[in-house]
Amino acid sequence: MHKLSIILVSILATGCTAKYAQQEVFPNPGKLDRQMPVTIATPVDGRYETTPYTASGDMTAAAIKTAFSYYTNRVTVTGTCHELNCLRQNNPSGYYVIPEILHWEERATEWSGLPDKIEVKLAIYGSTGTQPLGSAILSGKSKWATFGGDHPQDLLQEPINEYVKAQY
Repeated sequence: MHKLSIILVSILATGCTAKYAQQEVFPNPGKLDRQMPVTIATPVDGRYETTPYTASGDMTAAAIKTAFSYYTNRVTVTGTCHELNCLRQNNPSGYYVIPEILHWEERATEWSGLPDKIEVKLAIYGSTGTQPLGSAILSGKSKWATFGGDHPQDLLQEPINEYVKAQY
């Protein structure tokens, strides 16, 4: 009986952690300067099939701001500009981060066993040029052994923090 309990706990423990992945689209060969300001665009809210997720763009921008705030004191989020040219006109120097929510899926994991999922593309641009300094797709999938209360936004901070850390 004791061995069966240990096996059961081991199986459940493997489903108790979220999984994250990072796919480099355009690797950054250098490091970002901590003295430069960072301006972050607020992405359009995510959706899954026909279900829109209100404020998911704001939550994504907030997670990105938190990650950059560990490395620089000059981080701003704008909800008015979503494109690079607009960001550069309003803030003529620094780095520009353009996030895009590619996938946002909230599931009732506690009873369906289907995990929440996110995919966010981050592109970091310099003050000039049309090519990003770095770009990646960050994804996360929630644990399946959950008792409720998990949401896709809970999957944002860890992969974003790791990506931003690697840029500095």
